[in-house]
Amino acid sequence: MFIQLRTIVVEPGNAEQVAERFGQPGHIDTMPGLIDRTVMVSRKSKESEEVIAMIRWESEEAWKNWEKDPVHIAGHREKRGEGPPSYVISSTVKMYDVKKVFQGTPAGV
Repeated sequence: MFIQLRTIVVEPGNAEQVAERFGQPGHIDTMPGLIDRTVMVSRKSKESEEVIAMIRWESEEAWKNWEKDPVHIAGHREKRGEGPPSYVISSTVKMYDVKKVFQGTPAGV
């Protein structure tokens, strides 16, 4: 399994709109090898809020196919030259190779 974590730190009061944007259905959801997408919002603080989009792929190859997908590339081209919204403090992307997954026990079992 291969995981991409995108972390967007925003000024207070803006996390929900960023989460809404990343939580919309899109072309990525039709890609072979996509396991799931999770959008998380940190608890509010006075200084900043954080949105994390976690995208899980069956393999790094599946993710690479998304990166090379013509629709994905066209979407980035349309936004070329646009800076991030003024409320974005920072944005980072990290990639992880999953080495082990432990299954939990369902409640009530």
